[in-house]
Amino acid sequence: MRISDIKRYSVIFNPTADKGSAPKHIPAVNEFLQKHNINYEIHLTKSVGHATELAYGFAIEGNIVISAGGDGTCNEVINGLMKAKNENGIIPVFAVIPIGTGNDFAYGAHVPSTLQESLQAIIEDKTFFLDIGLVKGGDYPEGRYFGNGIGVGFDTIVGLEAAKLKHIHGALGYVIAALKTLIIYPPAPEVELKYDDSSLIVNPALVSIMNGNRMGGTFFMSPEANNCDGIFNLCMTKQGKRKALLKAMMHYMKGTQSTLADTTTLQSSDFHLRALHGELAVHADGETICEAGVEIHVECIPSALKIIR
Repeated sequence: MRISDIKRYSVIFNPTADKGSAPKHIPAVNEFLQKHNINYEIHLTKSVGHATELAYGFAIEGNIVISAGGDGTCNEVINGLMKAKNENGIIPVFAVIPIGTGNDFAYGAHVPSTLQESLQAIIEDKTFFLDIGLVKGGDYPEGRYFGNGIGVGFDTIVGLEAAKLKHIHGALGYVIAALKTLIIYPPAPEVELKYDDSSLIVNPALVSIMNGNRMGGTFFMSPEANNCDGIFNLCMTKQGKRKALLKAMMHYMKGTQSTLADTTTLQSSDFHLRALHGELAVHADGETICEAGVEIHVECIPSALKIIR
């Protein structure tokens, strides 16, 4: 067999994933891939943005990129892959080894949750198309790609608070951060929301625009979302008393918030949000887009990438 016929795998490994505990998985990854005669190399990320740079270069070379880390690593990898796609017109293929804190992107993309099962999926090599989102605004006027979802308001502040909890792992950190944010309870902005041919003026405590299903490891922002249907699912809960938002939080943990009178769900491939009063705190896959923004535009790019799962 010619060398050019052999698939090459580039593992982008984030050593800071899961609050620094991710490197303990490297021996098991090496053992598995070597056992199955996979042509691979592991590349450790060195700084914020490095995974994007690596993913871009490997995709240009025609390699299959494996994102080993959490949602932040996947987000950076997706941005690198989309840059490569935009330049050479091919659809990059990637896989995920979910060893982060929340692993929400992997959950929504139906990637197996355990280390061994995700590695087994890689060698079985079954690929599926995946929609990708693009958000423009805030610190990214030219745009930032995302795979799982956008959060505006409450859940963005929760993510910022969870990042401060250095010694608490998994979904528990997000729950604690959510309760802390509930105590702070910042005022909601007045927002103009446009989608399709409709326009609304709302005061939401939180807005989630989802390609996947879950955020924070435990909050099911859109349990019925499908990341290969060309549309986003939006869910927003209006500002109210702390007791009402606490009740909503309990429903988000079960994915039943659509039954609440103060919660609205919508579907569209394109959303535009503008703060008429106040400011927008926005994240994409847990990465901060802005803490005090004015306007964002979010669009769905259907079947943009291929994922192994």
